Parts: sequence; structure tokens; C-alpha cells
Amino acid sequence: MTTTDTTTHESTDASSADAHPAVRRGASHEGHVDNTVRIDAPLDLVWDMTNDIASWPGLFTEYSAAQVLEPDAEGPGFTFSLSMHPDDNGTVWSWVSHRQPDREALEVRSYRVETGPFEFMDIFWTYTVVGGTDGDQQSVDMRWVQDFRMRPQAPVDTAAMTARMNANTAVQMTVIKSKIEAAARSGASHAPSTEGTS
Repeated sequence: MTTTDTTTHESTDASSADAHPAVRRGASHEGHVDNTVRIDAPLDLVWDMTNDIASWPGLFTEYSAAQVLEPDAEGPGFTFSLSMHPDDNGTVWSWVSHRQPDREALEVRSYRVETGPFEFMDIFWTYTVVGGTDGDQQSVDMRWVQDFRMRPQAPVDTAAMTARMNANTAVQMTVIKSKIEAAARSGASHAPSTEGTS
């Protein structure tokens, strides 16, 4: 895998359930999207920039707004809302999700609370450090696994959404990689945004 490409694996077969630790619903005909990008930047910077929800509109190209709504009573989890830029019909899609980051394990689990056209949407992120010893540049392999199924009345079926999400995830990962690597080259440290966190 090069430092500029994303690695993609896709399946709509629930037999892929054992291939990753994301939450599974045990039903057939699920969408499964699995993408990895290598980011040439220190782990702390990669983790901080990709887990600062309020700054996501500046990190992703698809979100117009992001806001932390409520922290869990215990632990680091929280609910948050996302809004996309208007689509070709002028519709703004928004939803609420729950996110559970684990800095020690270098993983994040999340799921949609407001599922919209999905029957469910489960997302699992992992971060794997590459290099960083003997003076080598530290890099991070950031992996996103998304498992979902569309509702029968949704405007697209699960197979079509799988293809769409694979294409869009590759775009977003490339953009995020570029922005984090630029921050690393500038020597900047990421200060979490305070906007939308209350």
C-alpha cells in the first residue's frame, strides 16, 4: 500500500462478519465497506484531528455542521449530530449518532441513533502505527469499517449504497490524509475546537 492510495475491500455477504470486530446484526444481505488509508503523520495528531467532531466540517468535504449533543454519564462516549451540504435537490440530510472512542485501544465504535433510510449503520475505526522507530517517519493506517442495511423503501438498495459509500469514503480519506499531513509538515499541534461541544 502506498502513502497516497486507499485500500478498499467490500462485501455484501454476512459471512464476512468474522473478518473484523464491528458490531454485527446477524442478518443476510448487509452492506459492508472496509477502507484503509496510510497517513504520514504522528499518531497523536491523526487521532486528535479525526476525533474532534466539531472540526469535522473543515476536515471532511461532505459535512456542513457537526455538534456534540450530550456526553455519556460514564466513559468517553457521546451523542452528536451531523448535517451534510445540500444535495442536488437542495435537501440537507442530518442525523444523530453515538460515538465511543477508546484512545488506549486506538479504536472508535459508533452507530446511527437516527437511522433514516438505513435499518442500521454501525461504524468501526482503528488506528495502527507504522514505523516511528530508529528515526523513521511515524505513519498511521486509519481503517474504517461500515456495516449497514437499507430499508426496503429507501431510494437506493444496499448494493448501490455499498458502491456509493466505497467511492465516497475513498474521497474523504484522501482529503483527510492531505490535511493531516499538511498540518504535520507545518509542525502544528491540534487544539480541539470548542464550537458545538455543548
